[in-house]
Amino acid sequence: MINVEIARNTNESSLSLLRRFSRKVQSSGVIPRIRSIRFSGRTQSPYKIKQRALTLISRRANMAELIKLGKAPVKPARR
Repeated sequence: MINVEIARNTNESSLSLLRRFSRKVQSSGVIPRIRSIRFSGRTQSPYKIKQRALTLISRRANMAELIKLGKAPVKPARR
């Protein structure tokens, strides 16, 4: 992990120190890397993948049947 370290210069205002720090953080690429790590989830087990696939198949079949019977609204096709 990259640590960004900034030392305060003599006669430097806190605003310019903060600006210099934020510029250093942006140029180091810490924020995009942290954001990519933040939302990455662990890999699912094959069993969970199979269960999700079966659920989706049954849900789609159920919706197709409801559309055939006229009990569900038909989504307009994309152009």
